[in-house]
Parts: sequence; structure tokens; C-alpha cells
Amino acid sequence: MADEALEKYLEEHHFEKNLKKLKKKLKNKTIVIYGAGQLFQIALEKYNFEGLNIIGISDKKFENHAENETAFGFKAYAPSELRELNPDYILVATLKCINVIENLYYDTLKGTKIKIQPLVKRSLFALIKEIWE
Repeated sequence: MADEALEKYLEEHHFEKNLKKLKKKLKNKTIVIYGAGQLFQIALEKYNFEGLNIIGISDKKFENHAENETAFGFKAYAPSELRELNPDYILVATLKCINVIENLYYDTLKGTKIKIQPLVKRSLFALIKEIWE
């Protein structure tokens, strides 16, 4: 998806307003972003994430990462490292987040108290539509 389309996507989903709510809700919580793609890159460029205690970024592409590898200025982690890292929250920064959340919840993080939620808040209708696509 082109940068302009991603910017529009974030605007349509009132990302700035929801980011402010996230900052209040997750104050003093440790956060890992899951998804090191264009969506998170554009969000970082356009919005102020200061106030969120982001301790790292995780993605499948980091499964065999170098020890001190970073992405977007955050330490990179493989999904298999998330359990040991034990953040309070994982914010899923992917356009199609349902399968990712399901995978994390029922497989990678099963039995942990780590909370998982999408970075971009979407309507129930949009989520149902994603499931059926």
C-alpha cells in the first residue's frame, strides 16, 4: 500500500485521537510493537509516540536477527522472544491484525498475562469484514 493510502487509512481511523487515549491508558506500561512494516513507519513519521514506553519492535522477519539489531530506532525482537521479554502490552501494527492477534494469543503467548490489541482502533464492522475477506 502506498504511503499516501496509509496516511489516509490512519486519518480515517482517527489515529491521532486514539493515540492520545492509548497514551493515557498505557501510561507506565511496557509496550512492544508487533509489525515492522510500512503502517508503523508512516505512523511514526506522522504522529508523536512520546509518552508510550515502547521497549521494542517484533516481527517475523526478526526471527534470525542480529543481537543488537534495531528497527525504526527500537530494539528488534523475534516473536519467539516475546514471552521472555514479558511486556505489559503488544500493540499490533498491521493492516490485517485479526490473524496476528489470534496467533499471538493462542500460540506464541498462550498462558501469559501479556495483553494484545491493535495499534489502530477500527470499528466492529471493519473487523468483521476483515475476518470474512
